[in-house]
Amino acid sequence: MVHRPGPEPVPAPRLAALDGLDDWRYLLDSIQATFTAADYAAAAALVAAVAGAAEAADHHPDVDLRYPGTVRVVLTTHATGSVTTADVDLARTVSALAAAAGAVARPERAAATELAIDAMDVAAVRPFWAAVLGYRDVDGYLVDPLGRGPAVWFQQMDAPRPQRNRIHVDVVVAHDVAEGRVAAALAAGGTLVSDARARAWWVLADAEGNEACVSTWQDRD
Repeated sequence: MVHRPGPEPVPAPRLAALDGLDDWRYLLDSIQATFTAADYAAAAALVAAVAGAAEAADHHPDVDLRYPGTVRVVLTTHATGSVTTADVDLARTVSALAAAAGAVARPERAAATELAIDAMDVAAVRPFWAAVLGYRDVDGYLVDPLGRGPAVWFQQMDAPRPQRNRIHVDVVVAHDVAEGRVAAALAAGGTLVSDARARAWWVLADAEGNEACVSTWQDRD
């Protein structure tokens, strides 16, 4: 029997240097692309073409179809919990299918959302949130089994926070739109709490102090 090596991990910095991935952006251990087709029927046809390519490659992305003609494709290798060469190969195929269908790539629309909950005793509060949301616990993260709602993670606190805000939103965006998103939030009445970890994340707050982080894959080390 001939041993065939499995797909190799592709970390975000290496991914950014590869050719043929202009349509794709790295977010939360996945890559995603959004395409707009001429109409709903054309978008549905693109979904069918992507499904066929996924079956042929035996590698299956999450695909979302929205009216009037938007298709979002998210690729990750579930066996490794990361982006691999299998994802890169299929991403290039999907881009080619989209181009052939006349669909337009919208990489600036790449985004994902997480909820972060500050807690002194994470083990005590996590089961409540799993139960009330109907989520599954996957290695300490809570995820929607239907793949629709944002993931929830828990930030370990060393001391109680006296203010009321103990839940914040993590908005993960494409690295090339992050500074624009931060600027838009500030122009909309927000304040900059901290940019000490930019470009990994910027901590922002609304006019009443409720916080959100704009995050990217960059500068995580």
